Amino acid sequence: MLTIRMQRKGRKGHAMFRMVVQDSRYTPTSGKVVAYLGSYNPHNKEVILDKEKASFYLEHGAKPSQRIVGILRNEKVSLPAWVADIKPSAGSIRFPDKRRSTTPKIEEEVVAPNDEPIKEKAVETEEVAEANKTEES
Repeated sequence: MLTIRMQRKGRKGHAMFRMVVQDSRYTPTSGKVVAYLGSYNPHNKEVILDKEKASFYLEHGAKPSQRIVGILRNEKVSLPAWVADIKPSAGSIRFPDKRRSTTPKIEEEVVAPNDEPIKEKAVETEEVAEANKTEES
């Protein structure tokens, strides 16, 4: 069975991808490629795609990966009806109780060294500032 998938190219830390049609039994790095459909640069989201070749292989049963489905939809390539049934696998979080986003927020009242709330102290400084202005006038 043929698959349409991404094949990583480019130097370390700067990935570039080729969109290839390949036998599903081989890994993307094996080099045994049936056809090259184009390329994808994830850094500037640039897509170069041969739409006619892509639609040809889709019509003849090549199964696209989930990432390729998104790229083909963005490029307005008509997809067969059975491609819509492909859904991404549901990921799970290993330790959700350790995440900051799921822990409840604890609201603590900040107290000044002489046990007065900071808000009251701020009001006192405003009153003192107003008194100083009236004395200067």
